[in-house]
Amino acid sequence: MSGAAMRLVQFRRHGDSESVRVGVELGEGLNVVDLKAFDPSAPSSVKELLELGDKGLECARRALASGQCVVNRAEIHLLPPVLAPEKVVCTRMNYRDFCLEQNTPIPKEPTIFSKFPSAITGPYDDICLPSESQVRTSSEVDWEVELAFVIGRRGKHIKEADALSYVAGFTVANDVSARDWQMKRNGKQWLLGKTFDSFCPLGPALVTSDAVKGETESAGSHSET
Repeated sequence: MSGAAMRLVQFRRHGDSESVRVGVELGEGLNVVDLKAFDPSAPSSVKELLELGDKGLECARRALASGQCVVNRAEIHLLPPVLAPEKVVCTRMNYRDFCLEQNTPIPKEPTIFSKFPSAITGPYDDICLPSESQVRTSSEVDWEVELAFVIGRRGKHIKEADALSYVAGFTVANDVSARDWQMKRNGKQWLLGKTFDSFCPLGPALVTSDAVKGETESAGSHSET
């Protein structure tokens, strides 16, 4: 199902540390429609909503169009738009311009690494510096803003032309790294330096893939980034 892009969020109301709610922003940074309040049968997480496919997105569209069950932004705490994914796959050197900036040869294949799902935290939550790497005094914690693709359905051996049909939406990711662990310790393996708890802030919203549908169709299936 296609339509206008939506901004899906997960949140807790202030004073409620247990209940996770799914919402749709009225606009970037604006108030949020509470899906559970609109429809008690609605899922309690964005992951469950996406697993319903078109049925889940239609529920969100109806709630947004109703103008009902709107929660003031000041009354909620935003969580990551996706909680506990099965995996977080990251790529390095996959932007041509970045390679040119770094005066690095453009690789035939990008470097693949990962972050543990436990590294995910909310868009406005604190990043906790791990004392065991002594980064509190070494200033070796670094960050990079990234575009995250949220996969909406299972697949394997997917053709390039079909790849975006498996993407549910996009969000902002912060790739936080402890450079001392990444570059100087643990045999210079990347994993530990990239995946301490809170080292992958996500959000604030998951923007559904409708946001780029027209652009990808006009550009064709080939991309150089």
